[in-house]
Amino acid sequence: MSDVIALVGSETLLGREVRDVFGESSLGEQLRLLASDEEEATRIADIGGAPAVLNKLDPEEVEDASVVILAGTPESSKLALESNPSGVVIDLTGAAEEDPDARVRAPQVETSDYRADYDGPQVAAHPAAVAIALVLSRLHPAFPIARSIIHVFEPASERGKSGIDELQRQTVSLLSFQQLPKDVFAAQLSFNMLVKLGEEAAVQLQDVEDRIDRHLATLLERADTGVPMPSIRLTQAPVFHGYSLSFWIEFEEGPDVASLEETLSGDWVDVRSGEVEPPDNVGIAGQSGITVGAITPDRNDGNAVWLWLAADNLRLTAETAALIAREAL
Repeated sequence: MSDVIALVGSETLLGREVRDVFGESSLGEQLRLLASDEEEATRIADIGGAPAVLNKLDPEEVEDASVVILAGTPESSKLALESNPSGVVIDLTGAAEEDPDARVRAPQVETSDYRADYDGPQVAAHPAAVAIALVLSRLHPAFPIARSIIHVFEPASERGKSGIDELQRQTVSLLSFQQLPKDVFAAQLSFNMLVKLGEEAAVQLQDVEDRIDRHLATLLERADTGVPMPSIRLTQAPVFHGYSLSFWIEFEEGPDVASLEETLSGDWVDVRSGEVEPPDNVGIAGQSGITVGAITPDRNDGNAVWLWLAADNLRLTAETAALIAREAL
């Protein structure tokens, strides 16, 4: 078996982010770029600024790889899995999640004594689940949490390039009084907020919300802090990129804001104190980990606080893949 990392779907938004993150370290030298779309094969891409060729997705391209990363279409993921790769599969798409041997992973929140089981696919946890787990598992040991409610605002980029393109085309169509394209969201997303997509949408928000819930339950159990599961509501936001999350957290005894900021700050979490402008989904594009700010006491509950979080969804998923790949090699 070679030390090759085969990246299936190298041309997708997520695949490009993996190329960028891996290109920042020696992992980039091991990447073999595979296109999920045959029309993209033989085109020139880049890894860390160096040119690289997108190869056609053939079984032999993944069979000998030490690591296979799935970042493409459902069809390309299925083809790669049917090739029975001998290396470790890192699934960023959810294609392998139904495999009974699959393991939901987020090394950012796993304890140091966690031992990964590589007998099955490693499914990168949903980025919203990773963000929530980072906050709650870090706060709870110092300030026990009684309950929490989290609103998650999902960007169009979670549906890939087609989601971004449809939001852009909807906006242009609205401003020019044209009929709206609704192939991805099956509803008007431009200038709108949706808690339910149209019936014809390929992916429904309820299914995504359920997936976040499942992944979060796994991560919180693995973090081993005893933090209670939060209540989560997912909303489709009319933004191109980046998650925003609003937390309401009630503690058993309300800590002061400075103590919360100090406790949260650390690896993977950037905290912006009160005198600094809170994070937003535009400003955090390309930034590592998650950014937290606007920590504010609830004026009607002395034991509760509000906080605001922003994270680059594609970057966070690519970073999860890099952490798993380093473990597996």
